[in-house]
Amino acid sequence: MLSNTREQLKMFVTNPIFLAGIFSWLGAQFLKTIINLIHGRIHSFSELAQNLFWKTGGMPSSHSALVASFCTTIGFRNGINSDIFMLSLVFFFVTIRDAFGVRHSSGIQAHKLNVIGKELAEKKAIEKYTPIKEVDGHTPLQVILGCVLGFLIGLSFSLLM
Repeated sequence: MLSNTREQLKMFVTNPIFLAGIFSWLGAQFLKTIINLIHGRIHSFSELAQNLFWKTGGMPSSHSALVASFCTTIGFRNGINSDIFMLSLVFFFVTIRDAFGVRHSSGIQAHKLNVIGKELAEKKAIEKYTPIKEVDGHTPLQVILGCVLGFLIGLSFSLLM
């Protein structure tokens, strides 16, 4: 039983679809962190770690890279007529739509609400204002470049493994 579990784990962590997704996400996060370092937006080791592993938004979109790599690798391995490719394509479009519109719009709205809330608190029109989280959405260029990165990494894993 244990050897079967080891074999399954080995198959999982050597799966080209899994590896393409991980490398796409990590690659996008790494590029995003380098860009933020160059622009002086990272001031501590904590901020560096957050940028590498957790922070959303920015150039390129790691969500877009992840779903593009999944879709590409699944398409090459299983064929574009397969059920799993169709599922990955729907997942891709939902994620891209969210990155383009919903998350970006939510971030803009949250920022505006925080400005208004702060002004009202300063004028004593309200007792206290607790800022809401400003979600970092993506610009179209950030999403497109994330997709290109994910496609290229997915293509690489499809052809090399």
